[in-house]
Amino acid sequence: MARPRVDYERHGLTYARNRRADPRIEARIHAALGDARTVLNVGAGSGSYEPADREVLAVEPSPTMRAQRPPGAAPAIDARAEALPFDDDAFDAAMACVTIHHWEPPGAGLAELRRVARGPVVVFTFDLDCLPAWQLEYLAEGIELEHPRFPAIAEVERALGGRTRVERIPTPADCADGFFEAFWSRPEALLDPAIRASQSMWALLDPGVEDRIVARLAAALGSGAWDAEHGHLRGQESFDGSLRLVVSEARPDRSSL
Repeated sequence: MARPRVDYERHGLTYARNRRADPRIEARIHAALGDARTVLNVGAGSGSYEPADREVLAVEPSPTMRAQRPPGAAPAIDARAEALPFDDDAFDAAMACVTIHHWEPPGAGLAELRRVARGPVVVFTFDLDCLPAWQLEYLAEGIELEHPRFPAIAEVERALGGRTRVERIPTPADCADGFFEAFWSRPEALLDPAIRASQSMWALLDPGVEDRIVARLAAALGSGAWDAEHGHLRGQESFDGSLRLVVSEARPDRSSL
């Protein structure tokens, strides 16, 4: 069965506004890149999480997303993760942030990342089973569609090969990046169509389903039912949920950075 795909020429117009890099997540990603000086960012979108103090080349197939890259951002080429137009070991490191669920198949793109990087490969992704309970409940129709698109963390490790580790990243209560788990303690934000427009899940839903999800959440917030069950989240500074950093170090046969 073909996996559902998101048309970013229609649904990617507001990503630069609402999907900004969160500095705490960004620090973890940059630390995982180690001492790499040349970095390939694959599925780069509008440029979130790209380090400014290294030589970066971005790969992004969507013209709409490339057009949202800010002045001074790293150059971006039109190519796909599954067939990167670079020689083996062409970069010190490679990175991919919240993008592997769009690749066809994810394993092909992950193998390409490992092929072109002689040092670490850093993948920022989600373990959807660890989303906050209320999102698994209220967003159930969307999560059902998203789940098959996201490879399991163990599958990401296998596809990258070499020596890997998985880091859990807490989601801050005031997270600047607008993926839907960012609003684990701010559910009202998901009632805003501008926020939802920068989350690819909604574009996968059949007509009418998004309206039903939003109405269900709005009713629970209006009645106090959401706060009665989940209101304790509002007082937390962070949530240990679905965010994962998968880091594959250089294989033993690769020269060190």
